[in-house]
Amino acid sequence: MFSGLSELGISSGEDLKETLTNCTDPLKAIDQFQTENGILLPTLQSALPFLDLHGTPRLEFHQSVFDELRDKLMERVAAIADGKEDDRYSKLEELLEKSFPLVKMPSIQPVVMQVLKHLPKVPEKKLKQVMADKELYKVCAVEVKRQIWQDNQALFGDEVSPLLKQYIVEKEAALFSSDLSILHNFFSPSPKIRRQGEVVQKLTQMIGKNVKLYDMVLQFLRTLFLRTRNVHYCTLRAELLMSLHDLDISEICLVDPCHKFTWCLDACIREKFVEAKRARELQGFLDGVKKGQEQVLGDLSMILCDPFASNTLVLSTVRNLQELLSQDALPRDSQDLLLLLRMLCLGQGAWDMIDSQVFKEPRLELEVVSRFLPAVMTIVVDDYTFTVEQKLPSEEKTSVTYPTTLPDTFTKYLQENRVACEIGLYYVLHIAKLRNKNALQRLLPALVETHNDAAFGDIFLHLLTGHLTLLSDEFGSEEFCAAVFDGFLLTSCSSKENVHRHTLRLLNHLCLKVLPSVMETLVKTLEPPKQCSEPVKELYTQLTEKLEAQKKSPPEPEEAPSMDLGLHPITVPTTPATPTTPL
Repeated sequence: MFSGLSELGISSGEDLKETLTNCTDPLKAIDQFQTENGILLPTLQSALPFLDLHGTPRLEFHQSVFDELRDKLMERVAAIADGKEDDRYSKLEELLEKSFPLVKMPSIQPVVMQVLKHLPKVPEKKLKQVMADKELYKVCAVEVKRQIWQDNQALFGDEVSPLLKQYIVEKEAALFSSDLSILHNFFSPSPKIRRQGEVVQKLTQMIGKNVKLYDMVLQFLRTLFLRTRNVHYCTLRAELLMSLHDLDISEICLVDPCHKFTWCLDACIREKFVEAKRARELQGFLDGVKKGQEQVLGDLSMILCDPFASNTLVLSTVRNLQELLSQDALPRDSQDLLLLLRMLCLGQGAWDMIDSQVFKEPRLELEVVSRFLPAVMTIVVDDYTFTVEQKLPSEEKTSVTYPTTLPDTFTKYLQENRVACEIGLYYVLHIAKLRNKNALQRLLPALVETHNDAAFGDIFLHLLTGHLTLLSDEFGSEEFCAAVFDGFLLTSCSSKENVHRHTLRLLNHLCLKVLPSVMETLVKTLEPPKQCSEPVKELYTQLTEKLEAQKKSPPEPEEAPSMDLGLHPITVPTTPATPTTPL
């Protein structure tokens, strides 16, 4: 344990043991050992007997002096490192050479680690020794680990991998949250709050100002995105860059060609809208990609594939369509709309671009602008016409019924084009937010078949279930329940466990609102198969327990509202013109 002491010419416990074994007078030998190895301060020797008189052990005294000196030395190391002297690092290297033999000694180890921490370039030999010893590697500062990691990608990957897994687990847990609300959903936290998450903060600290480590993390994220198609890795790519931006780490921000684009997009995500000035900035970045630098499109597409970016772009697209309707304008005439579609198209094509390594902006199908978006506007006009018709006096009304079918172009592009599909899904959410039951019943059946089954993805189902809480009273209607459950959710419940899980989330929230006869059928249909996951079983158990509790304590019958205003009767003095009835 103290083998390092002999290297420095300092006596250890082994030396004392040998001295006592070979001496003739043990007491004299101990006295001599104390004199030679004690604190070399002449005035101290006469003071030590006073400590003996107070019953203070010599060990306690020496330990307190040692602790004080160690703390002072560590402060001095930090002060030297922070100083301006040209030879400050050579001084620290000299101290490292003297102290490193004692690195395994618990009392001295903090000093050695402090010196290592403040050296911008630790000697290779020392780094290898630290890396080879699990205990030393575990306790060394992150500043030292960065120097080890930058030349050991596999070791760095082992450190980062659990954090990336944790990040995905947290994102998926948020999508399956038991709290269904339109106000507090997956997209509610602001970008700055999201960046305070444990994983992003840890990764930011691990990277520091090291560009090589930053590039390694980006490569891990690209690889995992390719392997899994999980878009949450795209979110982490953007969050990590903006976390370094928050700390003003210019060493990295200046070399990442996506920095200014991500910064501008981050402001749009915060506002949940791409306003005209920022739209022009974003367009400038895309147009400014020079020949020979097309590879940056891969990273830009990944940043635009982030669900928070997609959410902002599609919300802005729906809002833009509403403005065009009010202006009697066509989608093809709006440059702002065309830019939003361009960015959506680039984001949706991220996986294909990175997989093929062909860095070229995917072309948006012209028919999305010339045929699909006008079809969306037709649906809006149908709905508006019916609403106005209902408000007319009875003598002016015509026998207009609410349309039940959709334009063929709408359903076709919902199935064949991913950008059109994304816009269509968000239009459904927009309708739900307006509590428009008729339009929702008309649209939901069309979602059974969408591009890549996007309507049965976790992000859309998370948002839809939250939005449906706004129409909770409508679940008392058999027609509405049929549209939501039979017409949409139940079509994939048996084949997609995530749909099963989201349906149970919705029912747990609305069980008191759903028509009892419908609920009875749903409970039988949604009984989990034996091989399903625990979360589905737990949600089903919660639902059945709620229904059982409801049966045991049925709601009290509603009484007719009392007309009592809480006023006490007041007798008014009688006069010929005043009645005597109490008020």
